[in-house]
Amino acid sequence: MLKGWIANAFLVIAGTVIGILLFELALRAIDYSSPNFYHSDLNTGSALRAGAEGWWRKEGKSYVKINSDGLRDREHQKSKSSGTFRIAVLGDSYAEAMQAPMEDTFWKVLELELQTCPAFQGRQIEVINFGVAGYGTAQEILTLRHRSWDYSPDLVLLAFLSGNDLRNNVRALDQDPMKPYFVYKDNALVLDASFQEPLGWRFRHSVMRNGGYWLIDHLRILQLLNEAKEFIKSRIAQMNQNTLASEIVQNEAKVQPQREVGLDVMEYLEPTDPLWKEAWRVTEGLIVQMRNEVREKGADFIVVTLTNGDQVGPEPLQRSTYAQGLGVPDLLYPERRIKSLGDREGIPVLNLAQPFAAYAEQHKVFLHGFKNDGTGHWNAEGHHLAGKLIAEKICAGHANPI
Repeated sequence: MLKGWIANAFLVIAGTVIGILLFELALRAIDYSSPNFYHSDLNTGSALRAGAEGWWRKEGKSYVKINSDGLRDREHQKSKSSGTFRIAVLGDSYAEAMQAPMEDTFWKVLELELQTCPAFQGRQIEVINFGVAGYGTAQEILTLRHRSWDYSPDLVLLAFLSGNDLRNNVRALDQDPMKPYFVYKDNALVLDASFQEPLGWRFRHSVMRNGGYWLIDHLRILQLLNEAKEFIKSRIAQMNQNTLASEIVQNEAKVQPQREVGLDVMEYLEPTDPLWKEAWRVTEGLIVQMRNEVREKGADFIVVTLTNGDQVGPEPLQRSTYAQGLGVPDLLYPERRIKSLGDREGIPVLNLAQPFAAYAEQHKVFLHGFKNDGTGHWNAEGHHLAGKLIAEKICAGHANPI
């Protein structure tokens, strides 16, 4: 009896193992891979994993390598060579730019374009990318404090995406308990790092968790399961955000709350809801705080407002129709508001939406997306246009200091 039970158990285990091995071989045969590029971070909640590499196929296609300091960039020495002008780029998935080969990213184009700027004649330009997907302004200022200053940048560039950066900066809107936020207390911004307290956070830093990263790196079947888990997690988060947005939008506009996964519509409206008022207040406060800290280090600071796909499609009628549905004259409220902040605070601001829309209309092209539909992140043409426009702004500013 016992021998029969053992034999049956052995057959079940052997069959399971053989099945897993065959599935693993099948995934390798079709060249499936989905590496895990991220890990938990004590300061920002999440960060890129040093040394991670592999194909990114979720949107666009590129072979991604994360350098030894956890940056989606080439290797950089922390000590700055004499005669080098360094730019630190802070941003989210648009700066991380997994969707595009590194040579096509806006920060690499920016680096190449500035080499010909007369204001930098005789100096080497070095642009270092600190972008990480999902970051809001709160995580970006923490990245500046804990990572970027190690490289002694001469200029800090904040790449601001109105489509989700505002939401990312407020816990009640973002619905993510595993990341830091800033809140106002006694009219001052204070760090809320309560994400470090739960037991789950300690597990994420455990030896067992690091072993899990190693297994995911080497087993395609675990990469598939991890991708499925992240997909479900992101959809649940999106549903929660949509539910909250629906409650707010009913009083703000007669449109659906979500036009593209991961993006909001509320940034196009002057806020009346308390949560969105707070989102703007916190975001603007963080931008000013970042400017102050950059100035204290003797560096320059510039804000570049990025674009949402629906702001810059090639058909102006489509843009105006969408704006009318929202009850607004256009889709440029966040650009005007950030520019106004810059004017008040002496912060150089470059709005990309207006020149992007003009370019798309003139050339009849989509600058977002990889299926000719204008949704998603910048494609190669979008990145190249952004890199050139930013270079022009910085070059002009240093010829006539910004």
